[in-house]
Amino acid sequence: MHTRLVLLFIRAGLEYALLRFIHMHTVVWMPLYAYCMHITRLVCYIMICILSIILASLAVLEYDGTTLFLSCSRGREGNHHYFGIKIKTMAPDQASSLKADQLSAVSKMLAFNVATVPEDPQSSTSTSPGEATADLDSYSALPRGAPAGTAHNQWKILIYDKTCRSIISPLLSVSNLRRRGVTLHLLIDTEREPIPDVPAIYFVEPTRANISIIAQDCSVGLYKSAHLNFVTRIERTLLEEFARLVVQANCVKKVVSVYDQYLDYVCLEQNLFTLNTPNSYILYNDPNTTEGQMDRAMGDIANGLLSVVATTGQLPVVRCARGGAPEMVARKLMAMIADRPVLRELGRGAGSSAASGSGISHRRPLLVILERNSDLITPVQHTSTYQALIDDLLVHNANRVEFNTTVEENGGRTKVIPKRFDLNADKDQFYSRHKFSPFPEAIESNGAELQDVTDKTDEIRSKTVTGSAESTNTIDVDLLSSNGTADLATAVDSLPLLMERKRQLEVHTSILQAVMTEVASRDIPQFYELESSLATGVYKNDLSKAKRDVLELVTDRSKGSVSDKVRLLIVYCLATTAPGGDIDDVANKMREIFDGNGIQSAGTILLERDDRDKLTQGLSAIDYLKRLRSMNMISTMADQFSTVEESTYSAGSRMSGDMLSTLMKSATNQATGLLAKATERVSSMLGKVHKHHVTFVVENIVNQRPGTEDDEYLYFDPRISGEIDQDQLRSTARAPVNTVIAFVVGGGCYQEWSSLSTASLPSGCSVIYGATDIVDPTNFLNQLSRLA
Repeated sequence: MHTRLVLLFIRAGLEYALLRFIHMHTVVWMPLYAYCMHITRLVCYIMICILSIILASLAVLEYDGTTLFLSCSRGREGNHHYFGIKIKTMAPDQASSLKADQLSAVSKMLAFNVATVPEDPQSSTSTSPGEATADLDSYSALPRGAPAGTAHNQWKILIYDKTCRSIISPLLSVSNLRRRGVTLHLLIDTEREPIPDVPAIYFVEPTRANISIIAQDCSVGLYKSAHLNFVTRIERTLLEEFARLVVQANCVKKVVSVYDQYLDYVCLEQNLFTLNTPNSYILYNDPNTTEGQMDRAMGDIANGLLSVVATTGQLPVVRCARGGAPEMVARKLMAMIADRPVLRELGRGAGSSAASGSGISHRRPLLVILERNSDLITPVQHTSTYQALIDDLLVHNANRVEFNTTVEENGGRTKVIPKRFDLNADKDQFYSRHKFSPFPEAIESNGAELQDVTDKTDEIRSKTVTGSAESTNTIDVDLLSSNGTADLATAVDSLPLLMERKRQLEVHTSILQAVMTEVASRDIPQFYELESSLATGVYKNDLSKAKRDVLELVTDRSKGSVSDKVRLLIVYCLATTAPGGDIDDVANKMREIFDGNGIQSAGTILLERDDRDKLTQGLSAIDYLKRLRSMNMISTMADQFSTVEESTYSAGSRMSGDMLSTLMKSATNQATGLLAKATERVSSMLGKVHKHHVTFVVENIVNQRPGTEDDEYLYFDPRISGEIDQDQLRSTARAPVNTVIAFVVGGGCYQEWSSLSTASLPSGCSVIYGATDIVDPTNFLNQLSRLA
């Protein structure tokens, strides 16, 4: 194509020269401006011809949505040069995810901030909606033809602090770091050996301690060069201090580059992130927190959200409740965006603000900021979905799950074996499909899929044996066909994928068994059913029955652990308008059962020290919540939940008792004998799931429902100075939403993340969920007790 282009321009130039020659011999005089015009045209033709020759040597002209690349071949074969022009805006309907965007930014950082050429679209794997999305690693693959020694795969050392290590861990494994040329990855505050001939990439927080260590590394020549990347914006005073340190040490040449990356958040899944701020609920609810501490904490949260905005490349509209932490965070975020003119221009040109009255020509993200005090039930309530149960019942942190299994050895002795698995909902197809599924459905699907993979594996192996035995007159019919050999080769090639899928399913079989052990031993379904009834207002008109049912379960010595009973009592306290005396009565009866403060009996449970501490902490948490309720600082939740029929997860109407029994029977037959012991106990967990407060708020605002939070929440648009008048907002045409970012100040949970998957949103609208930190029920109970 380039050759034809060159010939076309050469031909046009020759034709013009010929016509000009004829014209000059027929016309004696011509005005000066006409001569200038023709000379200009001739120069343009010459320039176009030169440009066409240059274009003929170009190999690649590509656009990946954020960067325009020219790949030009020069010198010997395989030697490429890459030139990147950064484009900040993103197409409004571009399909991506928060984790993919963050991974792309980290990969560019590891390439010394040289833009990477996008991978060949033909090599990406498409998936159906029910399956895991394409391998996120493909977003940042090494550029085609990039030789060893270029910025993209040059050997280097990665130096990070603990904060940045937690950011990289869910994104890149050790093998993925190796592919990007990272030979070593070390903590900045550890003792490190000098490697003077290798460059170092620093990825750290902008703190005085970190810049001092970096300056010291440069002064002693620890590495060949230093490429500095701060996870968020470094203050001018710190930058000046660092400059003074390197100048005094005479090592300025060691510092090659300094970047503010704006990556101060941890992506656990494609659209799930956390700011990794432990005990955040205590921070802004503790009466001893000073005004300065509160201001810094809200500033850190706003900084994290600013990083999310910068990574996505789209400027959102912000909605938040009046007063409290959400409004403080929203206003600080608006001030940060206003202080950075480049961010204010994100997405401009593809459309305009709805509030400006320009119509709905452009879809924009919506950031909804909530606080934990608006829904205190969800973090402590028992759940029924697979991922939330893992987080509740097993040790689960940063996608890593740990538990112990007991096996019998010879002689009848038992042995405890610790197990640890890393879960990846973006690459694990089973986990991606069933993380939000009711637990019994996950059990059944695991057994069915494992059996299917086993059958396919056995079939392929039998074909290979049949093919090798042809000489003994055992002929496979498929091999007699013209394409039989090709089919066999394809089947054999698919065997590694089937084995990997089988390995993943076996991992989930082990996890399901561990979860089932806890579910069965603690009678989780009974707590789940009673808490759901309390939360959805079933006992709204019969508080005496609510007290009897709660009292019966918390005083049953054979059901539940200390934490289970405390959590049920907290739901009873928050979800009903029961008098404080009734709550105290139930709490005292529970205390008598556990510690024998009442009449000593043979059935009194003598607690271990750990359980006794949990009981004390739980009762302290209940006292704290009672005080909040009496001061009207929190409201009861009975009207904030509604029941969604089981058809949310499968076609058809609500399952009957017979269908539940059939499903659990199938699950029992396809798993281990352990599941058979809990068939009756677990079947009730499949009946219904619940939408939680955050889901209702998101639905009301996105769908612009009158008389809801859409009328109450503040409205901020970074492209408009000042606050938008609430009365005018209802009559103003607003841009439709393409992405909702629901963020909870004070801690989020996997149960809330699961509930958001049931949100009724417009077609094409995706949901991103984030929080200051992801807490499990035990962690949140501990925070409540500390506040008491």
